[in-house]
Amino acid sequence: MSNSHKSVSRRRLLGVGGSLALTGALAAACGSNTGRDSEDSDGKPVIEQWYHQYGEAGTEQAVKRYAAAYGKTGKAKVEVQWRPGNYDQQTAAALLTTSGPDVFEANGPTLDQIQGGQVEDLTDLLDGVKDDFNQAVLAPKTYDGKIWGIPQVVDMQLLYYRKSLLKDAGVEPPQTLDALVDAAKALTDKKTKGLFLGNDGGAGVLGGTPLQAAGLQLVTDGGEVGFDDPAAARALEKIHRLYADKSLLLGAPSDWSDPSAFIQGLTAMQWSGLWALPQVKKALGDDFGVLPFPKDGSAGKPSVPVGAYGAAVSSKARHKAEAKAFVKWLWVDKTEYQEDFALSYGFHIPARISLAKKAAKLRDGAAGDAVRYATDHGYAEPLLWTPASKTAYQDALNRIIKDGASADQELRAVVRKVAAELRRVQKKS
Repeated sequence: MSNSHKSVSRRRLLGVGGSLALTGALAAACGSNTGRDSEDSDGKPVIEQWYHQYGEAGTEQAVKRYAAAYGKTGKAKVEVQWRPGNYDQQTAAALLTTSGPDVFEANGPTLDQIQGGQVEDLTDLLDGVKDDFNQAVLAPKTYDGKIWGIPQVVDMQLLYYRKSLLKDAGVEPPQTLDALVDAAKALTDKKTKGLFLGNDGGAGVLGGTPLQAAGLQLVTDGGEVGFDDPAAARALEKIHRLYADKSLLLGAPSDWSDPSAFIQGLTAMQWSGLWALPQVKKALGDDFGVLPFPKDGSAGKPSVPVGAYGAAVSSKARHKAEAKAFVKWLWVDKTEYQEDFALSYGFHIPARISLAKKAAKLRDGAAGDAVRYATDHGYAEPLLWTPASKTAYQDALNRIIKDGASADQELRAVVRKVAAELRRVQKKS
């Protein structure tokens, strides 16, 4: 499997969105689990745990090793299912049945799953340690004051820059969005483009990052549209300037999640993920640095998109108390397994702040900078940012970047759609 496929497998929560269609998945989800035992031959509860299919070698063996270790405690037997294919679709379908997983990892859980009573409240599992979890990734797993998923690891996006190319061009690492636009133009020549935001010019990966950089939110803490502000249009128009200036690399052999374009010198700066850092380090040594997405405007702040799969418990679990106890053991108590899962199979940040700070691989250089950025400036798409809202915004962003459409007019239409969507979903609660 190529490096780009490996990275996308585990990080799709940071770059891909959409609705969960159930067509065809319900039968598949049910059929794979019928007839399973509720207890083993010794009378111990049997817990079924689902994972999506990770690309990194060794991950499946690791989670099965964790499950086997829990079995030796005598509390329950854990059976791991490695689920290829459209995992989110399979899980959404299975949670509607009595034969789905007891414990499952989720890019969520989703608002529909929480409002529909399909998942268990896990708030008590974090008693005494809640503040030690990265708050940015914990927030989208919190609804109505309760926690519905325990973050497993943190993935993040950040800006890579080639130190030597910036130095040769007399360009400082950009600290503002205006400086990023100017730097990308100055770094562009016949052989190298200044910046790579993905082959579509950035619409697919940036999402709400420029809005956060302008000091705005996708959805406010009070559940309202968070970007009904002139600063939003100003920030997005600057992304279009990058495209209009021909400073962006387009049509690269691999997309933004793979650092190949950056390593090969096709671009002086690239937006990618933390998972790319070991590959960049191996190829370039110390000739690179990392930055958050730079702030824009007087109210702006650096912006770092983060995301995390979380462990959740089905409301239809056959042994709810035992399933919750297992989740607490693995993702709260067993810190050595949490660090192993984050850093031995790919390159990620443990969800626990204390673990991230002490992990040797994350202490120094660019990795240490990345951890600090994620902790200080991390944001995750809020739970109320539904697929419908995301699609409306991303379609508008694509028109703004590529076509030069009026950012003000496009955003006015998006604000109306998102406001209506927020009213719809909050009526259910």
